[in-house]
Amino acid sequence: MASIAHAAEKKAFEVALNRVMKKSKNAREEGFVGVVNAMEKLLGNTWPPEAFDRLRTALGKDGKWTDFFCRLLDTRDTEFLKGIFLSFGYEGALSGYRQSQKTGEKLGVPIPWVILFDPTSACNMHCTGCWAAEYEHTLNLSYEDMDSIITQGKELGIHEYAMTGGEPLIRRDDIIRLAEKHSDCGFMIFTNGTLVDEQFCEDIRRCRNIILIMSIEGFEETTDARRGAGAFRKVTDAMDLMNRSGLVYGTSICYTKENIEAVTSDEFLDFLISKGVQFSWYFHYMPVGQDADVSLMPTPEQREYIFRRIREIRGYEGGKPIWLMDFQNDGDKVHGCIAGGRCYCHINSNGDVEPCVFIHYSDANIHSKTLLECLQQPLFRVYRREQPFSENLLRPCPMLENPDYLRKMIAETGARSTDLMSPESAEHLCGKCDAYAEAWEPVAGKLWKEEHRPASEK
Repeated sequence: MASIAHAAEKKAFEVALNRVMKKSKNAREEGFVGVVNAMEKLLGNTWPPEAFDRLRTALGKDGKWTDFFCRLLDTRDTEFLKGIFLSFGYEGALSGYRQSQKTGEKLGVPIPWVILFDPTSACNMHCTGCWAAEYEHTLNLSYEDMDSIITQGKELGIHEYAMTGGEPLIRRDDIIRLAEKHSDCGFMIFTNGTLVDEQFCEDIRRCRNIILIMSIEGFEETTDARRGAGAFRKVTDAMDLMNRSGLVYGTSICYTKENIEAVTSDEFLDFLISKGVQFSWYFHYMPVGQDADVSLMPTPEQREYIFRRIREIRGYEGGKPIWLMDFQNDGDKVHGCIAGGRCYCHINSNGDVEPCVFIHYSDANIHSKTLLECLQQPLFRVYRREQPFSENLLRPCPMLENPDYLRKMIAETGARSTDLMSPESAEHLCGKCDAYAEAWEPVAGKLWKEEHRPASEK
């Protein structure tokens, strides 16, 4: 009965989607709002009412974001785009999310919306500031391992998966196999972009449930300085291939003390848009690993700058027609830290299930426990008990902004370091964050008051 209801609901979503995609621009505005209304009915109180109100505000008038989605419909491959909306939108964000929340309530353990896993520790590059660059390049999740993760995840309601590494496209044939088998899931791949070719673009277009996110650190000089000579040209060539193929893709940008202004400049954003990039993830540099360069961490003044700048860029008016997300500075949008299984978790290429891609500690492995048992591990239970780690959600992380919490959780649970080369104690890791956390706290306090003061005072 549930499968029949799911099929009917999915068909209704597809019909509404087809209607929007076929309409003229003016009629599309009405269609966009209609889809938002349908989403609200579907999700009920799973998402807060203000989330739907913001979507209706953004899409219910002739403005930047209406133009953004119209351009998406007009320039991307139609069948591929429909597949992306169905896999990521309906299966992942709507139906799957609702199912995972119900499952979590029934089992008494939060079920993540997304699982991030590493197909391999191998990489064809050696980037400055990347902990994976120090790993042994011999560990892999087998195809059977990855298939099992997804199969178990779907039973819990998880229909969105992300991959990193290492360089996941070293396993591109297995990724395509997974996408073909699990056509009711969306797969987001973080890649250096150097292994993208025409055949892979054709495979992605055929599967209709894969989105690539390509790493870039700025223009050629900056990107090549971190990723090696020729890296910028290779990733921009990959963008050109994907643009010609009508695919949806984004970029992943690690901002540091050295590049923070450059990667948020009008010039750079205009360049990304010209290359067909629709969205970008911004990640704060994390001092993970024994040899991490603490000098690359942004200053409090720089972090305040990027906090304000990204909000300016993606505003309803002005800014740029590209959707930006800041993993660290958008904590107030997602009620703080999303890791520890609350919204997502990470599985490394050794099978260790970690709370976060940046926090390499665990006491559970998929080779000896089920996925559900891994989500129930003591570290995850303590992690979720302590969330949020600060009342100021602009200080979301138990490592970067609240290092005493990570020290406490590791000590309480006895979770071990999962670093694949040089195990790092929580004390060593958190010691690199103490001064930063202290310096950021008053700035975060000022920003929090500005963002969340009563409407009458704004």
